[in-house]
Amino acid sequence: MARTVLTQADITRALTRISHEILESNRGPDNLVILGIPTRGVVLARRIFETIQRIEPSAKDVRVGSLDVTLYRDDLTRTRTRTPAPTQVPGSIDGRTVVLVDDVLYSGRTIRAALDALGDHGRPSIVRLAVLVDRGHRELPIRADFVGKNLPSSTEERINLHLAETDGDEFVSIEGGDEA
Repeated sequence: MARTVLTQADITRALTRISHEILESNRGPDNLVILGIPTRGVVLARRIFETIQRIEPSAKDVRVGSLDVTLYRDDLTRTRTRTPAPTQVPGSIDGRTVVLVDDVLYSGRTIRAALDALGDHGRPSIVRLAVLVDRGHRELPIRADFVGKNLPSSTEERINLHLAETDGDEFVSIEGGDEA
């Protein structure tokens, strides 16, 4: 049985906080590119982009896009993968601050793949990582710069993110593991 750990309001607050943290870290909106990792990372990136535009009306040069990492994964032969989605990098990323956005940070393998994919599109000056949920259990030395919620979990548990744009409802739940 799944239990809800973040509601729609919690998700909105977390993304607003992450948006403020990105602006503070970057010292404003200049040279900022936000790239979501499909599927739900793209939706989150778009929301962060829209929030940044509300916070900083002068943020006209902030760009948003998507970065598909499917074919860059090192576990293609071991795990089920989804059909690749289009990558849409808005203009050059050379010398810019790129914020990668993903839904759940777990082993770090998706982010490693994203860094490889990003290298095929240019050389940003800085790459940052924003995630809605960090569940721990890293297999690689990767850490998020901006985290909506740290959610320690067991490897037997599954974190499910539902977003209105992709799922029709909105919440984060955890299921599995010891449900005593």
